Amino acid sequence: MAGGGAPAPKQEELHPHPVKDQLPHVSYCICSPPPWPEAILLGFQHFLVMLGTTVMIPTALVPQMGGGNAEKARVVQTLLFVSGLNTLFQTFFGTRLPIVIGGSYTFVLPTISIILAGRYSDIVDPHEKFVKIMRGTQGAFIVASTLQIIIGFSGLWRNVTRLLSPLSSVPLISLVGFGLYEFAFPGVAKCIEIGLPQLILVIAFSQYLPHLMHIGRHNFYRFAIICSIIIVWFYAYLLTVGGAYKHVAPKTQLHCRTDRSGLVGGSPWIRIPYPFQWGAPTFDAGETFAMMVASFVALVESTGGFIAASRYASATPVPPSILSRGIGWQGIGILMDGLFGTASGSSVSIENVGLLALTRVGSRRVVQISAGFMVFFSVLAKFGAAFASIPAPIFAAIYCILFAYVGMAGFSFLQFCNLNSFRTKFIIGFSIFMGLSIPQYFNEYTSVAGYGPVHTSAKWFNDMFNVIFSSKPFIAGSVAFFLDNTLHRNDSAVRMDRGVHWWDRFRSYRTDTRSEEFYSLPFNLNKFFPSV
Repeated sequence: MAGGGAPAPKQEELHPHPVKDQLPHVSYCICSPPPWPEAILLGFQHFLVMLGTTVMIPTALVPQMGGGNAEKARVVQTLLFVSGLNTLFQTFFGTRLPIVIGGSYTFVLPTISIILAGRYSDIVDPHEKFVKIMRGTQGAFIVASTLQIIIGFSGLWRNVTRLLSPLSSVPLISLVGFGLYEFAFPGVAKCIEIGLPQLILVIAFSQYLPHLMHIGRHNFYRFAIICSIIIVWFYAYLLTVGGAYKHVAPKTQLHCRTDRSGLVGGSPWIRIPYPFQWGAPTFDAGETFAMMVASFVALVESTGGFIAASRYASATPVPPSILSRGIGWQGIGILMDGLFGTASGSSVSIENVGLLALTRVGSRRVVQISAGFMVFFSVLAKFGAAFASIPAPIFAAIYCILFAYVGMAGFSFLQFCNLNSFRTKFIIGFSIFMGLSIPQYFNEYTSVAGYGPVHTSAKWFNDMFNVIFSSKPFIAGSVAFFLDNTLHRNDSAVRMDRGVHWWDRFRSYRTDTRSEEFYSLPFNLNKFFPSV
């Protein structure tokens, strides 16, 4: 060879990462449960994670309703009990995904509207006021539940979700997670000396230690929440008994001390919640309309939660008929909220979806065990209240990671789309931007004026619009869904850009053999209730 030199090595060609309809490197998927001791610990961890929202919503609402610590403890206990039942219903008969069904912030705004209704303003006795407001919320939930029950079990939602593409799913799922940012670090900052150590420890246990340790490395990220909560909760207890918060503002004491929740003292030792425990529900047409709109918003948000859970459980994309079935059972969950009186409607617990990603365990059995813990500790109310008294900044620190994981589940569907298409860039960018910007406008307007931009003499009409335009995932998902199904939809190149060809085989239950493995009903119920 001329020159006598060796030929230059051929430069390795770069290849993009392959598209995967199932997420790899998941330790246990839906149908492969871990060993029982590990499953029980993981189930308890799911129970701990869902406690944050379960406590925060009644803590915010019950005092406004006129209730004290005893009423707050009973509402927390009832919400925990009903969440356990609804989670079992969803995992056995609904989508069958490993998801927790718990209290939802989406229903807080119409509930506050009921609290501020004029017919309760003349009631002097706080307990009587609390009971009557609770009955009003029960009536609203009972009627609102019919919306999801009808849309879900009639198959109507199946027809809508068949029009979803990977492209239009991205903004919806992303803001289901990222849209909850206001409940994360702002909550950490309310007691930074507790919240920040919790955040640092969760990151250390889940991200750094598994790569530094060679023995039992998976246990660090799998049980990062339990380990960090035990350490920081004990640290917060030492600060409390050591007098660190004796001379600080009452608001700081409420967020930082381990003895300020009032739940332990207000809880009985044993109590089983039962339907109509507060009395017969009352009904008001205007309040019902507002709650039905909140129910529809929760329906859309939960759809994003279902899809994200299927991703982190290493299942195939959820067939539309299964999404519709899950929404129907979520409607039954809201009906249970109305019958028992929880002061909050139910939807998918987004933090528990994020926990699937953190632990890399998507086992259905683990979540069913967690539902058992919910029912158990709601009946043994005093013990459940002890766990529920964990300071809120600890939960807020956990949310910083878990909500982020859910948001990234949405972005993972970009792998099916053409990111070099200007159509793709416009739909994703514009829908996410508007999903953040419009609710921000509504929230700022309300905080300054004391009422929303829609302000008429019909309070229920105002509440309907304020609920809709305050939901980030609902706005982003609706804008993306509309644009994706109207902008040059029938163009063959656009169809490829949207990623529709990747999801074609999942648009019907029977077109992929794996659907039976992940989503079939137990006890041979598919023979009587077939999925299509």
